[in-house]
Amino acid sequence: MTRRNATLMACAGAIVVWALQATIGAQDKPQIKIPESGVPQIMTIEGLFVRAAYNNEGYVILGYKTANYSVGDEWMLIETGMTLREGVSAEKVKRDAVSLDTPDGTHLPLPGIEEFRKGETQAVQARSKVQRDSINYFPPMASRPCRIGFFSDLEDRAMPWDEFEISYDRACLGRMYFKVPGGIKHGQYWLNVQLEKSLIRVPFRILTEQEEKVASKNYGDIRKQVKAAFAPPKKDKDKDKNKDKR
Repeated sequence: MTRRNATLMACAGAIVVWALQATIGAQDKPQIKIPESGVPQIMTIEGLFVRAAYNNEGYVILGYKTANYSVGDEWMLIETGMTLREGVSAEKVKRDAVSLDTPDGTHLPLPGIEEFRKGETQAVQARSKVQRDSINYFPPMASRPCRIGFFSDLEDRAMPWDEFEISYDRACLGRMYFKVPGGIKHGQYWLNVQLEKSLIRVPFRILTEQEEKVASKNYGDIRKQVKAAFAPPKKDKDKDKNKDKR
Protein backbone atom coordinates (compact mmCIF):
# COMPACT_ATOMS: atom_id res chain seq x y z
CA MET A 1 0.00 0.00 0.00
CA THR A 2 1.39 3.42 -0.91
CA ARG A 3 1.88 6.10 1.71
CA ARG A 4 -0.81 8.22 0.03
CA ASN A 5 -3.35 5.40 0.17
CA ALA A 6 -2.44 4.67 3.79
CA THR A 7 -2.95 8.29 4.72
CA LEU A 8 -6.22 8.44 2.83
CA MET A 9 -7.48 5.32 4.56
CA ALA A 10 -6.57 6.75 7.95
CA CYS A 11 -8.55 9.88 7.25
CA ALA A 12 -11.45 8.03 5.66
CA GLY A 13 -11.51 6.01 8.83
CA ALA A 14 -12.47 9.11 10.76
CA ILE A 15 -15.36 9.97 8.45
CA VAL A 16 -18.09 8.67 10.70
CA VAL A 17 -16.84 10.67 13.66
CA TRP A 18 -14.55 8.82 15.92
CA ALA A 19 -14.41 12.39 17.15
CA LEU A 20 -17.07 14.29 15.27
CA GLN A 21 -16.42 18.00 15.43
CA ALA A 22 -19.53 19.11 13.57
CA THR A 23 -21.62 21.98 14.83
CA ILE A 24 -25.06 20.44 15.05
CA GLY A 25 -27.51 22.28 12.83
CA ALA A 26 -24.80 24.25 11.03
CA GLN A 27 -24.84 24.44 7.25
CA ASP A 28 -21.09 23.87 6.99
CA LYS A 29 -19.89 20.33 6.40
CA PRO A 30 -18.58 18.50 9.49
CA GLN A 31 -14.88 18.91 10.16
CA ILE A 32 -12.89 15.73 10.75
CA LYS A 33 -10.53 15.18 13.63
CA ILE A 34 -8.66 11.88 13.75
CA PRO A 35 -8.21 10.54 17.31
CA GLU A 36 -4.61 10.12 18.42
CA SER A 37 -3.89 6.42 18.96
CA GLY A 38 -0.38 6.96 20.30
CA VAL A 39 0.91 4.03 18.24
CA PRO A 40 1.94 3.67 14.57
CA GLN A 41 -1.01 2.20 12.67
CA ILE A 42 -3.56 2.76 9.92
CA MET A 43 -7.22 3.24 10.86
CA THR A 44 -10.11 2.60 8.49
CA ILE A 45 -13.89 2.51 8.39
CA GLU A 46 -15.97 -0.26 6.79
CA GLY A 47 -19.41 0.91 7.91
CA LEU A 48 -21.18 3.34 10.20
CA PHE A 49 -20.44 1.11 13.19
CA VAL A 50 -17.49 -0.89 11.83
CA ARG A 51 -13.88 0.13 12.50
CA ALA A 52 -10.50 -1.41 11.75
CA ALA A 53 -6.87 -0.70 12.56
CA TYR A 54 -3.71 -2.44 11.47
CA ASN A 55 0.07 -2.19 11.45
CA ASN A 56 2.92 -4.28 10.07
CA GLU A 57 2.12 -7.12 12.48
CA GLY A 58 -1.63 -7.51 12.71
CA TYR A 59 -5.12 -6.42 11.79
CA VAL A 60 -8.09 -5.91 14.13
CA ILE A 61 -11.66 -5.09 13.09
CA LEU A 62 -14.72 -4.49 15.24
CA GLY A 63 -18.44 -3.92 14.95
CA TYR A 64 -20.11 -1.96 17.71
CA LYS A 65 -23.68 -1.34 16.59
CA THR A 66 -25.01 -3.28 19.57
CA ALA A 67 -22.83 -1.25 21.93
CA ASN A 68 -23.94 2.03 20.37
CA TYR A 69 -27.56 1.21 21.22
CA SER A 70 -26.76 -0.03 24.73
CA VAL A 71 -26.11 3.32 26.41
CA GLY A 72 -26.74 3.00 30.14
CA ASP A 73 -26.18 -0.76 30.17
CA GLU A 74 -23.38 -2.14 32.32
CA TRP A 75 -22.18 -4.73 29.79
CA MET A 76 -20.72 -3.81 26.40
CA LEU A 77 -20.61 -6.30 23.52
CA ILE A 78 -18.16 -5.79 20.65
CA GLU A 79 -18.02 -8.07 17.59
CA THR A 80 -14.30 -8.55 16.93
CA GLY A 81 -12.07 -9.99 14.22
CA MET A 82 -8.30 -10.49 14.17
CA THR A 83 -5.62 -11.74 11.83
CA LEU A 84 -1.91 -11.25 11.22
CA ARG A 85 -0.32 -9.56 8.25
CA GLU A 86 1.10 -11.74 5.50
CA GLY A 87 4.60 -12.97 6.32
CA VAL A 88 4.20 -12.71 10.10
CA SER A 89 4.65 -15.99 12.00
CA ALA A 90 1.72 -17.43 13.96
CA GLU A 91 1.41 -16.30 17.57
CA LYS A 92 -0.85 -16.64 20.59
CA VAL A 93 -3.31 -13.99 21.76
CA LYS A 94 -4.19 -14.29 25.46
CA ARG A 95 -7.17 -12.92 27.35
CA ASP A 96 -5.07 -10.32 29.15
CA ALA A 97 -3.89 -8.95 25.78
CA VAL A 98 -7.32 -7.38 25.16
CA SER A 99 -8.60 -4.30 26.99
CA LEU A 100 -10.90 -1.30 26.65
CA ASP A 101 -10.32 2.41 27.28
CA THR A 102 -13.42 4.47 28.10
CA PRO A 103 -14.10 8.18 27.46
CA ASP A 104 -13.14 9.11 31.03
CA GLY A 105 -9.77 7.38 30.71
CA THR A 106 -10.65 4.21 32.62
CA HIS A 107 -8.70 1.15 31.45
CA LEU A 108 -10.80 -2.03 31.60
CA PRO A 109 -9.33 -5.53 31.25
CA LEU A 110 -11.25 -8.28 29.49
CA PRO A 111 -13.24 -10.05 32.23
CA GLY A 112 -12.81 -13.69 33.08
CA ILE A 113 -15.39 -16.30 32.14
CA GLU A 114 -16.82 -16.57 35.68
CA GLU A 115 -17.41 -12.82 35.94
CA PHE A 116 -19.04 -12.88 32.52
CA ARG A 117 -21.39 -15.72 33.39
CA LYS A 118 -22.45 -14.00 36.62
CA GLY A 119 -23.15 -10.76 34.75
CA GLU A 120 -26.50 -9.71 33.33
CA THR A 121 -25.69 -10.04 29.63
CA GLN A 122 -28.98 -11.45 28.38
CA ALA A 123 -30.31 -8.06 27.25
CA VAL A 124 -27.25 -7.13 25.22
CA GLN A 125 -27.08 -10.60 23.65
CA ALA A 126 -30.74 -10.36 22.62
CA ARG A 127 -30.11 -6.89 21.17
CA SER A 128 -27.19 -8.20 19.12
CA LYS A 129 -29.52 -10.52 17.21
CA VAL A 130 -31.15 -7.54 15.49
CA GLN A 131 -28.59 -4.75 15.91
CA ARG A 132 -25.31 -5.92 14.42
CA ASP A 133 -23.22 -5.44 11.28
CA SER A 134 -20.99 -7.83 9.36
CA ILE A 135 -17.30 -7.40 10.10
CA ASN A 136 -16.15 -9.75 7.36
CA TYR A 137 -13.66 -7.28 5.90
CA PHE A 138 -10.43 -9.23 6.34
CA PRO A 139 -7.34 -9.03 4.13
CA PRO A 140 -7.54 -11.48 1.17
CA MET A 141 -5.11 -14.02 2.64
CA ALA A 142 -7.22 -14.49 5.80
CA SER A 143 -9.60 -17.18 4.53
CA ARG A 144 -9.56 -19.95 7.15
CA PRO A 145 -12.22 -19.65 9.88
CA CYS A 146 -10.98 -19.22 13.42
CA ARG A 147 -12.83 -18.76 16.71
CA ILE A 148 -11.92 -16.21 19.36
CA GLY A 149 -13.29 -18.25 22.24
CA PHE A 150 -12.78 -16.07 25.28
CA PHE A 151 -16.50 -16.24 26.08
CA SER A 152 -19.28 -18.83 25.90
CA ASP A 153 -22.58 -19.20 27.73
CA LEU A 154 -23.25 -22.14 30.03
CA GLU A 155 -25.61 -23.66 27.44
CA ASP A 156 -23.06 -23.36 24.62
CA ARG A 157 -21.38 -26.55 23.49
CA ALA A 158 -18.14 -24.74 22.71
CA MET A 159 -15.82 -24.37 25.69
CA PRO A 160 -14.23 -21.00 26.53
CA TRP A 161 -10.48 -20.60 26.60
CA ASP A 162 -7.95 -18.01 27.67
CA GLU A 163 -5.86 -17.93 24.49
CA PHE A 164 -6.04 -18.75 20.78
CA GLU A 165 -3.59 -18.97 17.90
CA ILE A 166 -3.66 -16.34 15.21
CA SER A 167 -1.96 -16.43 11.80
CA TYR A 168 -2.02 -14.48 8.54
CA ASP A 169 -4.32 -17.00 6.81
CA ARG A 170 -6.88 -17.19 9.64
CA ALA A 171 -9.90 -14.89 9.97
CA CYS A 172 -10.53 -15.11 13.71
CA LEU A 173 -13.95 -13.96 14.92
CA GLY A 174 -15.52 -13.67 18.35
CA ARG A 175 -17.32 -11.47 20.82
CA MET A 176 -15.68 -9.30 23.44
CA TYR A 177 -17.63 -8.38 26.57
CA PHE A 178 -16.63 -5.62 28.97
CA LYS A 179 -18.23 -4.64 32.25
CA VAL A 180 -18.38 -0.84 32.17
CA PRO A 181 -18.70 0.73 35.65
CA GLY A 182 -21.59 3.19 35.72
CA GLY A 183 -22.90 1.98 32.36
CA ILE A 184 -22.02 2.76 28.74
CA LYS A 185 -21.81 6.48 27.99
CA HIS A 186 -21.47 8.50 24.79
CA GLY A 187 -17.93 9.33 23.73
CA GLN A 188 -14.62 7.96 22.48
CA TYR A 189 -13.58 4.38 23.25
CA TRP A 190 -10.55 2.28 22.26
CA LEU A 191 -10.31 -1.49 21.90
CA ASN A 192 -6.69 -2.46 22.61
CA VAL A 193 -5.05 -5.66 21.37
CA GLN A 194 -1.48 -6.36 22.45
CA LEU A 195 0.29 -8.63 19.95
CA GLU A 196 3.77 -10.06 20.48
CA LYS A 197 5.60 -7.06 19.03
CA SER A 198 3.08 -4.25 18.86
CA LEU A 199 -0.12 -2.74 20.19
CA ILE A 200 -3.16 -2.11 17.97
CA ARG A 201 -5.79 0.37 19.20
CA VAL A 202 -9.12 0.46 17.37
CA PRO A 203 -11.07 3.67 18.04
CA PHE A 204 -14.85 3.77 18.07
CA ARG A 205 -17.29 6.39 19.27
CA ILE A 206 -20.63 5.79 20.96
CA LEU A 207 -22.71 8.35 19.10
CA THR A 208 -25.56 10.46 20.34
CA GLU A 209 -28.72 10.32 18.25
CA GLN A 210 -27.93 13.71 16.73
CA GLU A 211 -24.31 12.77 15.97
CA GLU A 212 -25.50 9.63 14.21
CA LYS A 213 -27.89 11.64 12.04
CA VAL A 214 -25.17 14.12 11.08
CA ALA A 215 -22.67 11.35 10.35
CA SER A 216 -25.10 9.38 8.18
CA LYS A 217 -26.27 12.44 6.27
CA ASN A 218 -22.77 13.73 5.50
CA TYR A 219 -20.90 10.46 4.90
CA GLY A 220 -20.61 10.84 1.11
CA ASP A 221 -19.69 14.54 1.18
CA ILE A 222 -17.04 14.03 3.84
CA ARG A 223 -15.49 11.13 1.93
CA LYS A 224 -15.19 13.31 -1.19
CA GLN A 225 -13.69 16.07 0.94
CA VAL A 226 -11.07 13.72 2.37
CA LYS A 227 -10.10 12.30 -1.02
CA ALA A 228 -9.71 15.79 -2.46
CA ALA A 229 -7.66 16.98 0.50
CA PHE A 230 -5.20 14.11 0.17
CA ALA A 231 -4.91 13.95 -3.62
CA PRO A 232 -1.22 14.00 -4.66
CA PRO A 233 0.14 17.34 -5.92
CA LYS A 234 0.22 17.73 -9.68
CA LYS A 235 4.01 17.66 -9.74
CA ASP A 236 3.96 14.21 -8.15
CA LYS A 237 1.63 12.98 -10.88
CA ASP A 238 4.01 14.39 -13.49
CA LYS A 239 6.92 12.55 -11.85
CA ASP A 240 4.98 9.31 -11.97
CA LYS A 241 4.28 9.81 -15.67
CA ASN A 242 7.98 10.43 -16.33
CA LYS A 243 8.90 7.27 -14.45
CA ASP A 244 6.45 5.25 -16.58
CA LYS A 245 8.01 6.62 -19.75
CA ARG A 246 11.44 5.43 -18.61
